[in-house]
Amino acid sequence: MMKKLLSFLFLYFFTVAFGQLHQPVDTADYTQRKDFLTYFSFNTESLIKKSKSDYSGKRGNELSKIYKEFAKEFEKKVKDKDFVFNSIFNVKIKSLIERLRKNNPQIPQNLKILIAKDNTPNAYCFADGTFVINIGLFNWLNNDDQLAAVISHELGHKISDHTLKAFLDIIDQNQTDKIVVQNIKSTKENRNEKAFDLFKNRVYKKGAENRKQEMQADSIGYIVFKNSDFKKTEFINTLKRLEDFDTISPRELKLETYKKYFNLPKQEFKDKWLKKEDFSLYNYSHYKEKLNKDSLKSHPEMVLRINNLKKIFPELKTEAADEKATESYAVLKKTARMETLPDFYHSEDYGVGIYASLQFLQDGEEEDYYKSWLGKCFSKIYEARKNYNLNRYLDRVDPKNQSESYQQFLNFMWNLSLDEIKTIADYYQTKKS
Repeated sequence: MMKKLLSFLFLYFFTVAFGQLHQPVDTADYTQRKDFLTYFSFNTESLIKKSKSDYSGKRGNELSKIYKEFAKEFEKKVKDKDFVFNSIFNVKIKSLIERLRKNNPQIPQNLKILIAKDNTPNAYCFADGTFVINIGLFNWLNNDDQLAAVISHELGHKISDHTLKAFLDIIDQNQTDKIVVQNIKSTKENRNEKAFDLFKNRVYKKGAENRKQEMQADSIGYIVFKNSDFKKTEFINTLKRLEDFDTISPRELKLETYKKYFNLPKQEFKDKWLKKEDFSLYNYSHYKEKLNKDSLKSHPEMVLRINNLKKIFPELKTEAADEKATESYAVLKKTARMETLPDFYHSEDYGVGIYASLQFLQDGEEEDYYKSWLGKCFSKIYEARKNYNLNRYLDRVDPKNQSESYQQFLNFMWNLSLDEIKTIADYYQTKKS
């Protein structure tokens, strides 16, 4: 849930209010989902047959298992409507891929595009050619060229068969580790230390390989990008935007906002709701870090990626401001922003949904729209509290990993009684626009 929260906080920071009614993304896509599942099942079977043909013995069998397990999990997500098939987002991505394909015949023809109901600005491409773009990416980036840059990067992964190579590395490393584990079991001294060293080396090696692949995807992706009619400097600007996502501090939810929206006709605001837990006696420095965080990162720092591209492609040393968004992209950006709450609700992140609604309301955005989502999310929180499973939908306070503002919000939520939650839910669900 913390990942979803951070995604919202960062996406929220650099956006502006939009005074228009929101047209929800059309989810009446049963036929498209059914057709995709048929296509995806066929492609999975083809991958399994090819893996057994190309890699004999244990390698081929293990690769087949990986494809089967992944397909089962992914098909479940499709059936649960985690993706959008019939939307303006799909149309935009298809048009950008066609622009990239004009001068890049190496781009596969069998790409299938899915739009994920996820507010994180991310994209990924699977071994079978399935292309997933998160809705959050449309909100975070500034124009068509930047979106095309992300697509080009993912095409770099696809063209280089990085997914397949990663799976094969896992299989080979598993075999090596089994031998090492047997050797550890046969010894009597320092078993725990040797086992941890095995785990640490495995994690570090995976991180190093992933970082190498990211650099390769940048280079190949940029070649695809520059062969098209997009502005070259936007490739670097895209990486800078993603760097912003990693570094911007979250905004504060003011105490006045709580008092404004929770001082209700049938329930006056209570100062005790804002009381915080005292964590001052807890020693957070007691834990001795055993893993190097830098070695665990799968993506290189954006500065390193940018400098690497400028070294390989000198024309990228020239910098320019972001291109102005086209009218069609501006519509996408607005729609993606308004889909923030429906996406949180779909993923059952009701606590983060309430926090997000309050952030939007604090700046006076689409008040009736976000008040209605406040009611919907509070209703779900009420059901969870009544059924003793609130932990599933609302984080516990974690001073080491949460902002002061989010900790205050969680304290507020946990301080509310069951009846108080119901009063808030009822008020915002029945309130007239």
